[in-house]
Amino acid sequence: MDTIFALASARGKAGVAVVRLSGPSAHAAVAELCALPSVRHAALRQLIWQGEVLDEALVLLFEAGASFTGECSAELQLHGSLAVVARVLRVLSGIPGLRLAEAGEFTRRALENGRLDLAQVEGLADLIDAETEAQRKQAMRVFSGALGRRVEAWRLDLVRAAALIEATIDFADEDVPFDVTPEVRGLIEKLLLQLRAELTGARAAEQIRHGFEVAIVGAPNAGKSTLLNALAGREAAITSEIAGTTRDVIEVRMDIAGLAVTLLDTAGLRDSVDIVEKLGVERAVDRARSADLRVFLMQNADEALMLQPEVGDIVILGKADVRTGSHHAVSGKTGAGIDWLIGEIALRLSDRAASAGLLIRERQRIAMEAAVVYLESAIGGMASAVALPELIALDLHRSMRVLESMTGRIDIENLLDEIFSSFCIGK
Repeated sequence: MDTIFALASARGKAGVAVVRLSGPSAHAAVAELCALPSVRHAALRQLIWQGEVLDEALVLLFEAGASFTGECSAELQLHGSLAVVARVLRVLSGIPGLRLAEAGEFTRRALENGRLDLAQVEGLADLIDAETEAQRKQAMRVFSGALGRRVEAWRLDLVRAAALIEATIDFADEDVPFDVTPEVRGLIEKLLLQLRAELTGARAAEQIRHGFEVAIVGAPNAGKSTLLNALAGREAAITSEIAGTTRDVIEVRMDIAGLAVTLLDTAGLRDSVDIVEKLGVERAVDRARSADLRVFLMQNADEALMLQPEVGDIVILGKADVRTGSHHAVSGKTGAGIDWLIGEIALRLSDRAASAGLLIRERQRIAMEAAVVYLESAIGGMASAVALPELIALDLHRSMRVLESMTGRIDIENLLDEIFSSFCIGK
């Protein structure tokens, strides 16, 4: 296998830049630049190439089986100058046997060498992309192997159930010492309960990963754009005393209580003969209905809009600066009630996020749904008047196979190019 190298830290000027090498010639390549330190002991070394001092760097070596990739590896922690990094990379590219790594190649080698399973790889990709604390925690759970451990426990239960069923096939002409049906049924029912619970949390996990949408809904000139600006802390939307200023949906991404939230400022809801405004209202209704949460900004308590609040939505009065005695009222102009509103949004979204499971990708959800279908078929086969153990065993093996695909225990070559294309070169 080739020895690869790449800049593993972010491009651009920085205090420290990390260049990573991995492969059979990694240590030999570093030996051409400096005296090798002891394995897994950092040492300060001058990097010298053909009599030229390239930099003074912190050098670390890892032996095969004890590195991120599972191969002989090395790291050069350089001064983060653009010139230093470029010169070191040019020198490495000239050493025979070394080549620049492809996108995600370090992580792909970790997968191929058994250092990570496929679910951990996907968790690592999400960890790198995490913008909020909730995204970091969710990705870290998967990257730490939580999903892999759970899949392995399910696999062992399926192996036990399949073995019991297959025993009745192997000894069909003999008396099996006990009836395996109750134990097999118990194992399948337990698995179905756990898989369905995990699927229930898949939607919340997806929302954490991609972010929640919160739509601000109300009549024209209710103060929606002013409220959006107050929540965002900047002039994201144009405000005007003229009703119907907002024609399209304006989106603002922000962090609320560690959750990624996109606030939507929508067109004022009213019947209109203006074709452009009418299209804006239709788009506003569509986006509001598909949003995870709606904030209804009302001009009066009994106001009727063309879109009605759903259970869990927030209904408040606007323009608190010109009202008296209104408990749930906000003002984007003065900031009155803004902290309360942010707290309410955080509370309702956090409740939904609390039910998140470990399924962070659609691929994983589809595999688990398929496993449930096969297990339900197995249960149905056992309840049949003419139970065929061969078909029950087949359903169990199919369920096992799709679950194993979640962590890469079976052939997943067709997925790898798509997964690793999202990684940076140095990862």
